[in-house]
Amino acid sequence: MRGITKTFPGVKALSEVGLTVRSGEIHAICGENGAGKSTLMKVLSGVHPHGSYEGEILFDGEPVAFKDIRAGERHGIVIIHQELALVPHLSIAENIFLGNERATGGFVDWNATLREAGRLLRRVGLRENPQTPVAEIGVGKQQLVEIAKALAKEVKLLILDEPTAALNDEDSAALLRLILELRDQGVPSVVISHKLNEIRTIADSVTILRDGRTIETLTVRAAPDDEPELSEDRIIRGMVGRDLDQRFPDRTRYTGEDADRVALSVRGWTVRHPADHRRTVVDDVSLTVRRGEIVGIAGLMGAGRTELAMSVFGRSYGTHVAGTVEVNGREVSTRTVPAAVAAGIAYVTEDRKTYGLNLIDDINRNISLASLPAMRRRGVVDEHHERRVAEGYRASMNIKAPSVFEQVGRLSGGNQQKVVLSRWIHADPDVLILDEPTRGIDVGAKYEIYTVIDRLAAQGKAVLLISSELPELLGMCDRIYTMAEGRLTGEVDRADATQEVLMRQMTRNRS
Repeated sequence: MRGITKTFPGVKALSEVGLTVRSGEIHAICGENGAGKSTLMKVLSGVHPHGSYEGEILFDGEPVAFKDIRAGERHGIVIIHQELALVPHLSIAENIFLGNERATGGFVDWNATLREAGRLLRRVGLRENPQTPVAEIGVGKQQLVEIAKALAKEVKLLILDEPTAALNDEDSAALLRLILELRDQGVPSVVISHKLNEIRTIADSVTILRDGRTIETLTVRAAPDDEPELSEDRIIRGMVGRDLDQRFPDRTRYTGEDADRVALSVRGWTVRHPADHRRTVVDDVSLTVRRGEIVGIAGLMGAGRTELAMSVFGRSYGTHVAGTVEVNGREVSTRTVPAAVAAGIAYVTEDRKTYGLNLIDDINRNISLASLPAMRRRGVVDEHHERRVAEGYRASMNIKAPSVFEQVGRLSGGNQQKVVLSRWIHADPDVLILDEPTRGIDVGAKYEIYTVIDRLAAQGKAVLLISSELPELLGMCDRIYTMAEGRLTGEVDRADATQEVLMRQMTRNRS
């Protein structure tokens, strides 16, 4: 790719970007949120068609000009987006060949479809029945189905955008092994990832983008079987333009008069699965969070962490919910989301694009959504006040956007997360539940969000932090609860917490 420049209304996303990927290599692309990584790959794959950008693309030495994504796929360039493009109610086989059907005489050849799907599933290491509905398999397996779908198109270059963002450690390791195997079989890959340890594990080269420009391309290892020569700190320096001496801010502990006061108390909390009422998803959980305290919840995929958070916040998940919630020593009703908000509880969901934001609306409206009653004037929202609030958070949270009227769907993941946090900070809750608040966010933006969380705790807010990244919990939390199979399995103070201790507690009840 040579001299790639891409402009959106009011924003130059890419400026004279260059990228060279060799055959037989895994090439990583790194950069802060908004650096232009995904946009560059959408240009390469045909999502952004020829004519909508400047510059040229050469593939196998020949100039190419893709009018759409299908044209890119016909050349063997296949992209797998961070948000998986599978139809949940169709079978695995139907998803693999959707738009690429195995047909004879205008009719789908189901025998050939199932036979070929089975072969592709074995190639990616899945033993599922090809007729299984995609909705019945986990996210990790769905990611492998996406790769099988790419292989069905005779892929020559595989592009993966944050492929492990939503996966647990076990599924991530399986996916990384598959990417390495595909490279050894002659299928090169371009991988966008914020997980620098994974880049060092699989990548041969890495190109760093910053502010829509190519900063540098670095060699990770001289040969595929060599140990990585490139450190995480060196990649970070290229991404943010400076050394990031600390991954986490120094904890500023709340020292107010009521520092020992319990802000949130959950007792005997039990939740049944919404579809299978016999299945207990959260089983008799009790926990506390004091004012000014950051308390973590650690657990493997399926431990019940998100289900606990969503059920406490307005019973957004599950049925037959039992137990009590107290805020500042007073039992409160959280039967609905408005009731939970009125009780002083806020929840930042792990899935910001589905549940956290209105992507087709602007920053201004998204920030004000949880506080509309406070912005009323004679029964009508005061739009001038609404804009002043949004402008204030755009500045204080460093939200990178041309104005508060920018559509949220056009923002990078880190800036979208800042919009969600701004909304709940303005609602002024006593308790803030954060579910995977830095998922899919680069190290620079992570530090900014950690600073915001620490500042909220220093103001006396009670913070309950759910994260799949153990270093994040260890770096941010005063205490950490562990969960497995819906139950609390331990509670560890900051001084005693290590990754080994947490992992032992997280797997205690697992069979």
